[in-house]
Amino acid sequence: MANTLFSLSLLILSFAAMQGSHAVDYAINDNSGNSGGGVRFRNEIGAANSLQTMSSATNFIWNIFQQNNPADRKNVPRVTLFIENRDGVAFAINNEIHVNANYLGSYSGDVRREFNGVVYHEMTHIWQWNGNGQAPGGLIEGIADFVRLKANYIPSHWVQPGQGNRWDQGYDVTARFLEYCDGLRNGFVAELNKKMRNGYNAGYFVELLGKTVDQLWSDYKARYGN
Repeated sequence: MANTLFSLSLLILSFAAMQGSHAVDYAINDNSGNSGGGVRFRNEIGAANSLQTMSSATNFIWNIFQQNNPADRKNVPRVTLFIENRDGVAFAINNEIHVNANYLGSYSGDVRREFNGVVYHEMTHIWQWNGNGQAPGGLIEGIADFVRLKANYIPSHWVQPGQGNRWDQGYDVTARFLEYCDGLRNGFVAELNKKMRNGYNAGYFVELLGKTVDQLWSDYKARYGN
């Protein structure tokens, strides 16, 4: 069986190499073996869909961030997706996305749709600016989930608009808040991301929307009766 898996890996990497004519090369490294999640990944999601989703996510993110000029983007020549048996859901690091096959195996809903949503979130981490590490972690995660929201890949357990305790609580809470802010100024998230290329300052919210982020959060809560 090990030889079969090795051959599969070679086929996937060979397929990814054919993407070389594009601006970004995408590859998959399936290390999940015979685990239930690994089998489900190959049967219900598949390598071809994964590569296409990675490419589509990148183009979608560039559009959300209004990065039509390559000079506005990070220089990322290759993104590799790892499917492996570990804890958690997924994470992105060093132009790599690591997805937990065990999570895919235990997911009770449409696993392909959930996988696509996870890839959109993690691919955002590959491309977004993070203020040279100065931006709040909740904001960074919120922007990634904002992209997932705009791509219509949100799961049913997400909070509703107006819910949450802090604007920088992260993930779905912050994504909903950013959607509100983007409604006040179309392209707000793109402009905020652009400002975070070299650093972070809470004053960016005042510059773009004329109010402090705390004022905006209060307005947001009031807007939805919270």
